[in-house]
Amino acid sequence: MPARENSAFDATATATEPQTPTDAPPPPVPAWERRYRAARIGLPRWADHAPAKSVFVSNASGTFEVYAWDRVSGAQRQVTDRPNGTSATRISPDGHWIWWFADTDGDELGVWMRQPFDGGPDEVAVPGLEPSYPGGLGLANDGTVVVGRMTDDEGSTIHVARPGAEPVTVYRHTESAWLSALSEDGTHLAIAHNEHGDAMHASLRVLRLDGTHVADLHDGPEGGQPDSDLSAMGFSPVAGDQRVLVIHQRRGRDEPLLWEPLTGVETELDLGLPGDLSADWYPDGRALLIDHEQHGRSELYRYDLASEELTRIDTPPGTIGGAGARPDGSVEYHWSSGSTPSELRSTSGDVLLTPPGERPPGSVPVSDAWVEGPGGKVHALVSKPAGEGPFPTVFNIHGGPTAHDGDHFAADVAAWVDHGFAVVRVNYRGSTGYGKDWTDALRVRIGLIELEDIGAVREWAVESGLADPERIVLSGGSWGGYLTLLGLGVQPDAWALGLAAVPVADYVTAYHDEMDVLKAMDRTLLGGTPEEVPERWAASSPLTYVEKVRVPVYISAGENDPRCPIKQIENYVARLAELGKPHEVYRYDAGHGSLVVEERIRQLRKEFAFVDRVIGLPIPNPA
Repeated sequence: MPARENSAFDATATATEPQTPTDAPPPPVPAWERRYRAARIGLPRWADHAPAKSVFVSNASGTFEVYAWDRVSGAQRQVTDRPNGTSATRISPDGHWIWWFADTDGDELGVWMRQPFDGGPDEVAVPGLEPSYPGGLGLANDGTVVVGRMTDDEGSTIHVARPGAEPVTVYRHTESAWLSALSEDGTHLAIAHNEHGDAMHASLRVLRLDGTHVADLHDGPEGGQPDSDLSAMGFSPVAGDQRVLVIHQRRGRDEPLLWEPLTGVETELDLGLPGDLSADWYPDGRALLIDHEQHGRSELYRYDLASEELTRIDTPPGTIGGAGARPDGSVEYHWSSGSTPSELRSTSGDVLLTPPGERPPGSVPVSDAWVEGPGGKVHALVSKPAGEGPFPTVFNIHGGPTAHDGDHFAADVAAWVDHGFAVVRVNYRGSTGYGKDWTDALRVRIGLIELEDIGAVREWAVESGLADPERIVLSGGSWGGYLTLLGLGVQPDAWALGLAAVPVADYVTAYHDEMDVLKAMDRTLLGGTPEEVPERWAASSPLTYVEKVRVPVYISAGENDPRCPIKQIENYVARLAELGKPHEVYRYDAGHGSLVVEERIRQLRKEFAFVDRVIGLPIPNPA
């Protein structure tokens, strides 16, 4: 379906673009567009037993697709070519098959497909399984496959498919659950689940491949809700070693432990580092690759399990977007900072994949602000153009909500800075990266809690001279889009306009139309269903406050979005229209965002045009 636009915004406010004489050279391509069009490459993932064969995702074709890379010959080829792109991919342990998840137009409902590494026809990877939302994938050395699935009718299921046999269901539950890991010898699998009803804190279960129970790991008061989220990062890479690397929150932050499900032994690893820790195995199983995250920046360490020696790996300041240890002991990682576009690096000194074409222009470095908020100090990251403030300012609110912004390169942030705006990103309560209590503060009064923190940072931005109080834009996508619409109604005098991408707009309708795994999260956040606690749902829904919205609103939405479905956005827009509130809506043929580069550029152009009509762009045509 072609994208279409429905606007109740005053068309007379649209500025007429200047005409370029036909004999004049074309205007230079703005830096912000060059950033989006520049080819980017994700961290390659290699076959465990054929590490010269790798897969990665890149936008080199103009759409994010899957590519194969033979490290010996250097040959690369594009594996997938789908109108709305492909982002989920795996490679079999022997390097023979490339797997990817094929949904329909971004709706996230689909099946796993595969293709030989050297090319050939596509085929359904696991015949006999109906389309579903993906719930994990495990590939064993002998060709056995374990598939996690989530559907609105069946709940969560785990299936084992041995070579030449039909898939067998080994796990089923109405609550959300997903496959976390498969052992190296293909004898055990680990499931993360929310059977206890708390979708913010998963528990773990290990099963044999026939579905028989082995062990459970559950953190929480006996008979009560768990108070620590558990994540299985993988079984030991050594065949026969059934230890599971787990991330826990027993001391109020993310830390690693080793769990032996066959014996019940748990070994917590206190590495003496502040902040949150994630981890992965080195291929020999003798060490862990530690990702240390604190205050929006990250670094890498090697932890030797026998000597308990922790060694820092030399990486530049910024954010590690992903990392993996190669069989030779070197580490490959994806890195960027606020000023430097993403790069693939290796501790071996080898040059990894270099994207074709122009390297994207850089941007300005970020600075930190710590603002006293009602729930404690709030960390915000600030990017600003040259010159002295106060600047027109965009509050760019992250999604999730269990995510956070950091010192990483963001093309949209750089684009606003190019246009003369300061950009403020707030890691409100509910964000990860600041300890368990900060994340878990997001309960019952969801939306309102985050807006308290955002409001405190807005007050700081004005008082410090950074932001022009008459030209502050509230903007965000997904949960950030939700907070944008809610903020326009709850804080109507704070913002000059709102830009909401793929938002929750009518929370009750969104709940009834969204995928079941998100329904479970919403029940956890609000303490029940809309029928059980209607007052909480009403208090947290943007639709409740739409009458109080005083400024123009821009909304963009995917027609096929299963996370923030289109109907609930239509309800909000219809109410805006009834009330005569100025607004503009852009609908496009994709799901929860787009993997097509030109579509992303189109969306940002429309946001710039909207802002220009309302408050003006300081720099209308940056080069």
